[in-house]
Amino acid sequence: MSLEKLEQLREKRKTIELGGGQKRIEKQHSAGKLTARERLNLLFDENTFVEIDAFVKHRCTNFGMEKVEAPAEGVVTGYGKVDGRLVYAFAQDFTVVGGSLGEMHAKKIEKVMDLALTMGAPIVGLNDSGGARIQEAVDALSGYGRIFYKNTLASGVIPQISAIMGPCAGGAVYSPALTDFIFMVDKTSQMFITGPQVIKTVTGEEVSAEELGGAMTHNSVSGVAQFISANDEECIKDIRRLLSFLPSNNMEKPPMYESQDINKIIDDLNEIIPEGSNKPYDMKKVIEYVVDDSDFFEVHPHFAKNIITGFARINGQSVGIIANQPMFMAGCLDINASDKASRFIRTCDAFNIPIVNFVDVPGFLPGTSQEYGGIIRHGAKMLYAYSEATVPKITVITRKAYGGAYLAMCSKDLGADMVYAWPTAEIAVMGPEGAANIIFRNEIKEAENPQEMRDKKIEEYKKEFATPYKAAERGFVDDVIEPAHTRMRLCDAIDMLQSKRDSKPARKHGNIPL
Repeated sequence: MSLEKLEQLREKRKTIELGGGQKRIEKQHSAGKLTARERLNLLFDENTFVEIDAFVKHRCTNFGMEKVEAPAEGVVTGYGKVDGRLVYAFAQDFTVVGGSLGEMHAKKIEKVMDLALTMGAPIVGLNDSGGARIQEAVDALSGYGRIFYKNTLASGVIPQISAIMGPCAGGAVYSPALTDFIFMVDKTSQMFITGPQVIKTVTGEEVSAEELGGAMTHNSVSGVAQFISANDEECIKDIRRLLSFLPSNNMEKPPMYESQDINKIIDDLNEIIPEGSNKPYDMKKVIEYVVDDSDFFEVHPHFAKNIITGFARINGQSVGIIANQPMFMAGCLDINASDKASRFIRTCDAFNIPIVNFVDVPGFLPGTSQEYGGIIRHGAKMLYAYSEATVPKITVITRKAYGGAYLAMCSKDLGADMVYAWPTAEIAVMGPEGAANIIFRNEIKEAENPQEMRDKKIEEYKKEFATPYKAAERGFVDDVIEPAHTRMRLCDAIDMLQSKRDSKPARKHGNIPL
């Protein structure tokens, strides 16, 4: 081969790898952002990333686009290894025509999505784009539509992870919304359907881009995003960590890790429930005590804080953890908590990740705003998701487990394989105070000292019904265990349930109450 041909290839590659040029790269850096290629180099194990479709070009001739060079068509696509496992990725290049999506840009993304689906490997999308390339009109819109379709086909088959690392507006937001997890970078990323200017024109409201669609807005208010990172580097580090808990596809189990202290007795758990059933305690401490190396990777930490969701390992096995948090709203279930938990249940079930539940729930949150907002519909999502899930399901009742909320936290009746209760568990149709008022209403009313009689009857109800032993007598609780033995019992149960096989009636699909 002639040196001229080789030099030509090398020069073309050099031009492509420079993206929008040094000035635009410097502008990207000055905004606190990495370039597309820098991000991919951080995501993948060293020297494993292989780029594909580097030479693809747009074919638009509208509005002078025939004169516009767009190296790599504004998106870098390819595959590599993350902790030695195959992963596909695309990274939009904001230095090239603002990372805008046109026909060929979309086709590059579609190709890596197809490859990921065919090979059964996760796909990571690093989004940093000004939106649709307006010059390409319906071709750009069609590109988005095809990506949405591919996202839906891949849903529940391979893990799909989106990182918003710059602007993401209009129709572009719906591809990340269709994926399993969304990461956002604080102060440098935004997501919204309509921007501040349009909102001001249409509704008269004045709002900044950060307030409208910034990382904390979507992590704490809307619940659209599950993770917030301080910068690009931290974001990519967290994506790698998330991938370590997930299998490559729905036909595999998550990677196993070595585990120690399987039979560890944790005496501190015997003291963690405070005296008095209305006093709060931090459920995250319970979780950290029982999981491997106290390593808990929380998902959605800033949204619906009354329920905790996240990944950990128990006996080396990836597990999804769902837990009521008495520190917030007494651990009540509300609309947002129901949505957050339901989505997480279905994610774990899709990817063969056992679910461990820690229950301390006094009920569904009362109030007109919840009833008018459809708490019945939203709470039903949890009932549906748990009932439908076929992965191993283990429930630990630490304290309160009242009424329908107890059922909604994966009771035996909803398919829990093993249910353990601590001696402090209170399992009942409703709280002792309310139950006593109803059951013993006449006796309290006719007593010489109604308050004294009421207190007496509450204690009677607690001793007779608000204990774990009545439920254990009926087989709704498999065992009442010492809190200190919780890790040991969970390790045993997860090991025992490794070979679980569960099938549901044949159907096209169920009709979850969305």
